[in-house]
Amino acid sequence: MISVIIPMYNAEKTIINALNSIKAQTSVQITDFEIIIINDGSTDNSRLLVEDYMNQNQEMKIQLINKANGGVSSARNAGLSVAKGNYIALLDADDIWMPEKTQTQIKYFEDKEMDIDFLATARNNNKILFPYTIKNNLAEITFKKLLIRNEAQPSTVIFRKKVLENTGYFDEDQRYAEDVNYWMKVSLHHRMYILNESLVIVGGGKRSFGVSGLSANLSEMRKGFEKNLKEMHFLGRITWLQYGLLKLFYKMKYVILVCRTFYNNIK
Repeated sequence: MISVIIPMYNAEKTIINALNSIKAQTSVQITDFEIIIINDGSTDNSRLLVEDYMNQNQEMKIQLINKANGGVSSARNAGLSVAKGNYIALLDADDIWMPEKTQTQIKYFEDKEMDIDFLATARNNNKILFPYTIKNNLAEITFKKLLIRNEAQPSTVIFRKKVLENTGYFDEDQRYAEDVNYWMKVSLHHRMYILNESLVIVGGGKRSFGVSGLSANLSEMRKGFEKNLKEMHFLGRITWLQYGLLKLFYKMKYVILVCRTFYNNIK
């Protein structure tokens, strides 16, 4: 069974499309999915829409958890804590899976010669960029690469249940760059890859940084990345020199992103 974790906050315009994209998955029975929606204190009609959807699609195993607003990490953890599947898939409420997504990823997991624990995919027809290199349609994710760039957008990710058991939960005190923080911890003991196939539409196909979702807040994203650096240094994963150089790198990257976003917004 695949447990699908969906944090939801004021997603009345997108949540039904997200759910329909699960329903439309090919070669995977809908009963093979356990869909866990975490209503993170929504103030719009998201909850009512989901409840109506559940009534109209009773063949789908959908569980709705209502909680006070605590951020995306808190919401994901609430879902992860009750997940029963052998595989865990993440899906944000404003994203859509392509019909062949889970079928394609599960084939890689079931290939015993590959021994994959965590598999992301490309999204929005974007290219997988440096420092990732593609071999046999896959790019390996490592701790060092994650320090430079994160290509594993959460809605593209499926991982084995043992990853959760070995790694624990997301940091609930972190609302930005929380995914990279978790991936870094996962990379300690697991084999992680990105599939070079675009199988998810993220944020309606818009650019993420500076435009849609949490990534639109560039200043907070920078703080999130710097928090990750401090934590990795504290854990002994990077040296003082690496910490200083990477902090400078992130500041330069932030300036470039701000300039690029400003340019794109005035075009």
